[in-house]
Amino acid sequence: MNHSAGPPAGRSSRPQTGAEPEASSRPDPRRHISRTDTVLADPRLREAGQRLGRGLVKSAVKAAQERARAGSIPAGAVADAAVAALPGTAAGLRPVINATGVLLHTNLGRASLSAASRDAVLAACGPTDVELDLTTGRRSPRGRTALAALREKVPAAQAALVVNNGAAALLLAATVLAQGKEIIVSRGEMVEIGDGFRLPDLLVSTGARLREVGTTNRTVPEDYARVIGPDTGFLLKVHPSNFRITGFTRAVSVAELAGLGVPVIADIGSGLLEADSVLPDEPDADGWLRAGASVVTASGDKLLGGPQCGILLGRENLVRRMARHPLARALRVDKLTLAALEATVRGPLTPTRVALHAGQESLRGRAEGLAAVLLGKGIDALAVDSRSAVGGGGAPGVTLPSAAVSLPARYATRLRRGTTAVLGRIEGGRCLLDMRAVPEELDPAVAEAVQAATAEAAGG
Repeated sequence: MNHSAGPPAGRSSRPQTGAEPEASSRPDPRRHISRTDTVLADPRLREAGQRLGRGLVKSAVKAAQERARAGSIPAGAVADAAVAALPGTAAGLRPVINATGVLLHTNLGRASLSAASRDAVLAACGPTDVELDLTTGRRSPRGRTALAALREKVPAAQAALVVNNGAAALLLAATVLAQGKEIIVSRGEMVEIGDGFRLPDLLVSTGARLREVGTTNRTVPEDYARVIGPDTGFLLKVHPSNFRITGFTRAVSVAELAGLGVPVIADIGSGLLEADSVLPDEPDADGWLRAGASVVTASGDKLLGGPQCGILLGRENLVRRMARHPLARALRVDKLTLAALEATVRGPLTPTRVALHAGQESLRGRAEGLAAVLLGKGIDALAVDSRSAVGGGGAPGVTLPSAAVSLPARYATRLRRGTTAVLGRIEGGRCLLDMRAVPEELDPAVAEAVQAATAEAAGG
């Protein structure tokens, strides 16, 4: 019997022709992905490394290499993809075009700095005379020119002080003037200032005691007068800048409080230094000081249109006491904030003021022009009337006539995630790009962003 082994049944012993090669013999496209150091040698990435830092650029290169390994981009496109992914700066914050219709959007950092303020910040990035008198060579008061600008802007103020935000201004006032004493405040002014931070909690953290008077909707001068005594530190007047109480109401004015013979600390909230005709019901620092307030506190990054900071204006003896307290050192602002604030006060109209005073007719013309450009590209866009708001804890309930470009709702997400981030709002099932808070020079950038979002959707 022949026991010689042969090929298994059904399998030919002859070599097969035309068969697919084994997977292991196929060329691996990943072998064509350049090494990291080779990609980093690209002139564009080498320059970016000097501008942004080698670590950030290397991370972009590695991310692009991973995309190539996954097959989402060609192996030869790694350098291009890395360059495209690089941010404009070494910081993680991305510029956003605010088309929400909210002028002072808290989530977007509130006020946009003017060109004059940006130039001032850039000039202050290196060594400056922030605490030095170059004439005498001796130490000088910190931020003296910014403080002088505030006093000139608010003639009723004998002195000025700047700390790092509006809450810090109240914190300092309560610590210096009412620690271990009582702060008398109306129940209708016990506000929450945002993100869960409540004014009562802030004030009692200083060691002061709160004495609430009146009711939520009605407080009269006699309510304060009945409880004023030896333990009274000051009377607190808080402008309810982020809400409104209407109907059967009564509030005590600064002038009425000033007549009670006790220091009055008044928080105007939204930060107007002088009256504005567009917002006749919004209090201003100069007006409240003239009405009798001892010290007025305000925010710099709201209606003033400057950097985030807290401003204290008022009687020289009180402001001086606060400036000399140890807490003032912990709350002080840096030279960049001082430079931006001074340029805001002394310089030309801020973007906030320009937007606040823009007429609806001009806004409508811009919206129509932008919609026409987009419509010419086949995009469902039309100009519509809209209403905008101040936001940022200013002028609650006040809306301003505006105009917007109306797009399909799906554009809201695409524009927010685009290379140029544009933030609009959804209203009536459409994405509205409100023009009031968009500087006119950015209209072409908005048009390009919408077109890029359209092209991306078509490509996807």
